[in-house]
Amino acid sequence: MATLRELRTRVASISNIQRVTNAMQMVAAAKMRRAQDAILAARPYAVQLDRVLRRLQGSVDTSQHPLLSERDGPRTLLVVVTADRGLCGGFNGNICRYALTELKQSDDVALITIGRKGRDFFRNRDFEITEDYPDVFRDLDFSQAVQIGRDLMKRFVSDEVDRVVLLFSEFRSVSQQIPMATQLLPIVPGEENEEESGLDYIFEPEPDGLLQELVPRQINMQIWRALLESNAGFYAAQMTAMDNATKNAGEIMEELTREMNKERQASITLELMDIVGGAEAVAQ
Repeated sequence: MATLRELRTRVASISNIQRVTNAMQMVAAAKMRRAQDAILAARPYAVQLDRVLRRLQGSVDTSQHPLLSERDGPRTLLVVVTADRGLCGGFNGNICRYALTELKQSDDVALITIGRKGRDFFRNRDFEITEDYPDVFRDLDFSQAVQIGRDLMKRFVSDEVDRVVLLFSEFRSVSQQIPMATQLLPIVPGEENEEESGLDYIFEPEPDGLLQELVPRQINMQIWRALLESNAGFYAAQMTAMDNATKNAGEIMEELTREMNKERQASITLELMDIVGGAEAVAQ
């Protein structure tokens, strides 16, 4: 049985923890709103750029462009995007376990990590990491996506890998971040819907010239979108985790306070009994 002093110390410690988690929740909520606005603003452009590029692919010989030509080889480069920090529930663990499943499906898979948590996860399990990009989210900028995209395109064009797959957590809502995989390279043509199948487009300049400009931009934009999705998802997960931690701390404080009150009441009762016993002894 804990003493009254020990119970008071525990209540004070948990109260301090509750203040910290509550502050972290409010900070995460403010950053999540900005991150959410950023990803909602970037999605329409990314979707439309992807749609235009896939229309162009139907009008040109894709074998003439190195980033569009499909290969039969098994060599896969897996790019895993995680956060740089924790205290966000299962956000990092979910995407790492999803990537672990992908790694076990093939023996010829190279690994690149974006974010400290993914790097640490795979290093602790003795996976060889070809390249890692830590601290990307400390000062998130489009130039970082351009640099990563340039490195990935260089590896693909130099025939180091046959395809590049990007793994990240898609931000669906504050309470839902879904791990997903998308093939970054080579870019494969998509199926046209019924509304677009009968349309004939006139491109200016010519499709070949447009491809030279749009393909690298598409790669960079898809990486940028993955970074924004992961950034928004991290703050949403952290906000939820800190909210749960604050509530749990409050429940523990209530339980300890009740126990502390019982201990204090028992101490007071014991002191009263001693006083009454002493008074009776004096009276006799």
